[in-house]
Amino acid sequence: MSGPSARLLSLLSLLQARRDWPGVALAERLQVSPRTVRRDVDRLRELGYPVHATKGPDGGYRLEAGSQMPPLLLDDEQVLALTLALQTASTGVDGVDEAAGRALATLRQVMPARLRAAADALAVTVVPRAERRERSAVPPAVLLAVGAAVRVREVLRFDYDGGSGPVLGTGDAAFRPPRRAEPHHLVTWGGRWYLVAYDLDRADWRTFRVDRMTPRTPTGPRVAERAVPGGDVSAFVADRLGARPAWPCRGEAVLDLPADQVARWSGRDALVEPVGEHRARLVTGAWSWDGLASVLGMYGVPFEVVGPDELRAAVRTLADRFVRAAG
Repeated sequence: MSGPSARLLSLLSLLQARRDWPGVALAERLQVSPRTVRRDVDRLRELGYPVHATKGPDGGYRLEAGSQMPPLLLDDEQVLALTLALQTASTGVDGVDEAAGRALATLRQVMPARLRAAADALAVTVVPRAERRERSAVPPAVLLAVGAAVRVREVLRFDYDGGSGPVLGTGDAAFRPPRRAEPHHLVTWGGRWYLVAYDLDRADWRTFRVDRMTPRTPTGPRVAERAVPGGDVSAFVADRLGARPAWPCRGEAVLDLPADQVARWSGRDALVEPVGEHRARLVTGAWSWDGLASVLGMYGVPFEVVGPDELRAAVRTLADRFVRAAG
């Protein structure tokens, strides 16, 4: 073999190729001694791969977690980059966005437990918006810390650059105490990362820019999940950050189309939320109720109007008009 790293990759490939391997057979395939195989197995275990020893006349090894995929050797930063890229993928190529979600689920199954926990901490809600602000750099460690607090529902303590609050002490000893918040959702909007949280010191909901946060350890106690105002994270963020336009007519419908495809063709002001795997809720606006009904029809799939009544009436009027036009 060319070296220890290449030998580890070969060992992982062999362990994934079949369920049980005698130690002697592995040593022969790798052209090393059984003692070297035992050391390499210990290195795989240190990396988080659950390789179990099997009992028997010859003894052997079994890789419990894995599939027919090639070996997955990723460090923490690579896991972070891959998880975020697949969750926020928006290529404009038909079917690719949905495939990204399936790819993330497949990769998660073959990740070691330690890396799988890091990936699970980054459950991101993407709020669609066409306008792009200047992107802000967020340290990976900060994003992981905030995402982990959201996942386990622990009170997050953090310093906030540019935030307001009481100043304790005087002179050179003056300082602002850390903020305390119950984290609810990690979201992207306009090229920036935001934390939707309930601010315990102000007894109100807030959105915090993650690039301005410096999490502190240890975190606070675990708390029960609160319901975001209105029950809709996307709508809450859009209202707080000014994404909603002043359309004269605005309505809501559920379309028989996956959310990623609806978001791809909706306007910059639209809010899209998945409702199951193949349906999506769309909140959007237009210059008139007839115009809004036409927008819904242009998706080319069955849909159900949620409201308001003016939109329902416009859909009926437009349906009758189309029937007459078709003769």
